[in-house]
Amino acid sequence: MIREMDISDYSQVIALWSETEAMLLREADSRENIGRYLTRNPGLSFVALDGEVVVGAILVGTDGRRGYVQHLAVDSRCRGKGIGAKLISQAVTALEDIGIAKTHLFVANENLNAQSFYEKLGWFPRDEVRMYSFNSSPISNI
Repeated sequence: MIREMDISDYSQVIALWSETEAMLLREADSRENIGRYLTRNPGLSFVALDGEVVVGAILVGTDGRRGYVQHLAVDSRCRGKGIGAKLISQAVTALEDIGIAKTHLFVANENLNAQSFYEKLGWFPRDEVRMYSFNSSPISNI
């Protein structure tokens, strides 16, 4: 079953993200920050459940022009069953429903499995741009 993510899912979701290889987690992924993110982006993030257990999660938002997949993870014991593809599809449909036709995501350079997964779903790399970040916080891992 797939349903909208709620902050009450946080402990299971952060555990899943923490166990997922090549998942880049930061202070920005704290319970408080994820709660704010979900409030600002209602109806865009989802969890996949096996009974009451979260086996997949996708965190998605928008700036009003583009959609952004922040994190997608599926429990390693549940991979290969289409859960990740269903979560991506649900998120893209939710974005389309609010008028967002283009969605971006970031994948760690060394995460070749994720790159292959997204390419099989029709996503394509953007080699003409380079991501830059600026940190105004004294916390380097924000």
